[in-house]
Amino acid sequence: MATSWTPDQPIVQCVDVRKSFGALEVLKGISLSVRKGEVICIIGPSGSGKSTLIRCINALQPITSGSIQIEGIEVSDPRLDKLALRRKVGMVFQQYNLFPHKTALQNVMMAPIHVLGQKRAEVEARARALLAKVRLAGKEDTYPGELSGGQQQRVAIARSLAMRPDIMLFDEVTAALDPETVKEVLVTIRELAEDGMTCILVTHEMNFAREVADHVYFTDRGVIVEHGPPETFFTAAKDERTQRFLSQVL
Repeated sequence: MATSWTPDQPIVQCVDVRKSFGALEVLKGISLSVRKGEVICIIGPSGSGKSTLIRCINALQPITSGSIQIEGIEVSDPRLDKLALRRKVGMVFQQYNLFPHKTALQNVMMAPIHVLGQKRAEVEARARALLAKVRLAGKEDTYPGELSGGQQQRVAIARSLAMRPDIMLFDEVTAALDPETVKEVLVTIRELAEDGMTCILVTHEMNFAREVADHVYFTDRGVIVEHGPPETFFTAAKDERTQRFLSQVL
């Protein structure tokens, strides 16, 4: 199931990934690679396959054909240990999906205790540190309904980090937020990237992508149209579809 993987190889490797829902082919041969510590931003119009791709990376959606490897583990292998994959790959969604009857601290602690069977005292200390890391110290005993959208999203980030993943996936994590709370979430992600976390982000925040990404991929209609480092991607895009898209969002 696993190949011999070393840190000098891509931590994520997608090769000719295709995904169909019935007769509708959503991903039409996506290939990309991500190295450890890199920040990758995937941009493109709605319906271009961005969210489907990262759901496939996390095995939330099975691929139709192709290959996705995480640290040498083939995600489409029928023998895949999904729990082992979840420990390597954290994911934060557009919707926070917090348990409303649990406090912020309890939300962060649940998976390490109940899924990984780790000791409560150790997990609680780590959860408190993570809430402080996302600038929510003092909110440990607060319930999600008492938090702003941006605060809830930061609890969701801390919850994913509690599993100590090697890679973090972010799927339009600011799309449901009020404009004034978007910045606080982006600051949190920027700090993670600066700490060396490997991040793959689906985002509409172009200025953020320009600032934090090592590499930007533009998808349209299920294919990667163009990609490159942000310093050239945003100023010297070659494909007409990329240029048209950027002219509408910048």
